[in-house]
This record gives sequence, structure tokens and C-alpha cells, in this order.
Amino acid sequence: MNIQQKSYHVPYKHGHLHLRQIVPVQADMSKPPILMLHGAMSNGRVFYSDSGKGLGCYLADAGYVVYVLDTLGRGLSEPKLARGFESGQGEVIREQLPLIQQYILSLHPKVKTVHWCAHSWGGVLMASALARYEDLQQSVASLVTFGSKRRIQVKSLQKWLTVDLVWNNIAPFIAWKSGYLPADKLKMGMDNESRSSLRQTIEWVRGQWVDSDDGFDYASAAKQANWPKSWFIAGKGDKVLGNPADVERMIKECQIQQVDYTLLSKKQGFRHDYDHGGMLTHKDAVKDHFPKVRDWYRSFNG
Repeated sequence: MNIQQKSYHVPYKHGHLHLRQIVPVQADMSKPPILMLHGAMSNGRVFYSDSGKGLGCYLADAGYVVYVLDTLGRGLSEPKLARGFESGQGEVIREQLPLIQQYILSLHPKVKTVHWCAHSWGGVLMASALARYEDLQQSVASLVTFGSKRRIQVKSLQKWLTVDLVWNNIAPFIAWKSGYLPADKLKMGMDNESRSSLRQTIEWVRGQWVDSDDGFDYASAAKQANWPKSWFIAGKGDKVLGNPADVERMIKECQIQQVDYTLLSKKQGFRHDYDHGGMLTHKDAVKDHFPKVRDWYRSFNG
């Protein structure tokens, strides 16, 4: 792979947000770059590795300048999650995404737009920021999501165990005792969750798309939003966290006019019925659907 990686540390509050830049050796800084956002209990590593694995590295090798964000407290952003950490998902929507968008545009003075790409709950946060801010609707070139859903309405024993029992009841108790949810130590995910983010995600998965911090109604705003061209990708083997039926429900809730939907399944001609993480991390993804993502981005600029 002919790519290079470096880290930017963007000042934010009393610390910094880590932004990984992945570029081809001969980078074209005049093309719209791509910003990637991880989901809950995760960090930017779901999109890249030092050895060149991941969708971010793949797209950089295909000629794109890619940025991967670690939200505050995750990955290499600081401060790390600890007792007393108060930031939640509201700060990601209202502060961190707009800040990083402007920072990326400042690195690309010839560019006016950035492609947005997200995994899982990151897609909900990006969609929320887009619905809320008209300036982002103007400066975001496209939205691609993998396994993103706002509500989990599918019913199954696995859903009851994973969401109703563990996420909605056991996780908040652990977070109350620890001051945050140590998901990495508990083998629940790649990274940890703050008590605020945990509470807010539970509220949204259960009910209304409204900001618990200031009462902003994202569902109403979404109906009026000028959405960029979007692509929602789901995995047939993703039974709970990004169930295809819930992904399709999110598309309808957002009321995006120009939207594509793809189900990664053997029946649709893919190698596997991909699960929630496997859409980005399975070794076959590089030859299976990553080329389709690359070609989708190429459709914007030839």
C-alpha cells in the first residue's frame, strides 16, 4: 500500500480530539476528503490499522484523503474516560462534528465539501448533526453508513439479551458504580462509554429522536433537511445492532430523497451474510464490497 498516516490533535475543551489522516503518497488535496466516525463502545480503529487494514486505508490507497475521528474520551483523544467525565453524544453532534468539519476544510483550502462515512451509532450522530445544521447540509458531500439504526424495534431472544437486559439495565448499573462503562475490559466493545452517552443512546433506541440536553427535535428537523446523497449499508447477519429492518426504518425516518440501500448477503451476490462488525473488519470485505464503496465515491468526481 502506498499510503501515509499521521495524527492531528485538535484542541477541544481541556484536551484534544484525535484525528487520523490517511493519505495516498501522491495525495490530491483538491478533491473532497472523507471523514469517518465510529459507533458506540468503539473508536476510529474500526476503520484503520497501522499495518494498512480497514476501509480508511483501502480508500486512501485508492486515491482519497481520509480522516478518522476519535470522539472525546475514545481512542487517542484526551482526556480518557474516567469517573466525573460528563460529555455525552450531544457534544459530538453539536460541537465535535462541526469543529472537525471546519478543521478538515481548513486543511483543504480548495475544497468546499467533505464526504461523511460512519459505522453503527456514528451514523445516527452524523445524521443528527446534518439534520440540525444547515451549514453542514451545505458542506457535507455525501453520507455513507454501515449498520446504522436509530431505534431497535426488531424482536428476538438475542435482542432481549443484548439490548433489553445488558445495554438497558446491566450496563447503566456498571457505569453508575464505575463512573463510566469500561466496555473494553468487559469485552463488550473496542472502547468505553460515558454515563451520559450510555443514557442518551438508551433513550433514543427506545423512543423519540429528541436532544435530552436542550430539547431539540431531530425528527422534525430531518423532515425539512436538505440531505446529501446517501447510502445505507446493512448486513444480513447483523441480527440486532444494525438489523436490516431497523436500518430501513432509519432511512424512512430521515426522509432522505436521494438514498441507496444495500444488503450485504449471499443472496445479493456477496461472499457472506455479514454481521455488524464484519462489514468493516472481515478479511473478504476488501475484495467483496469495499470496491463498490470506492466506485461510489468515484461517481462524484469521475
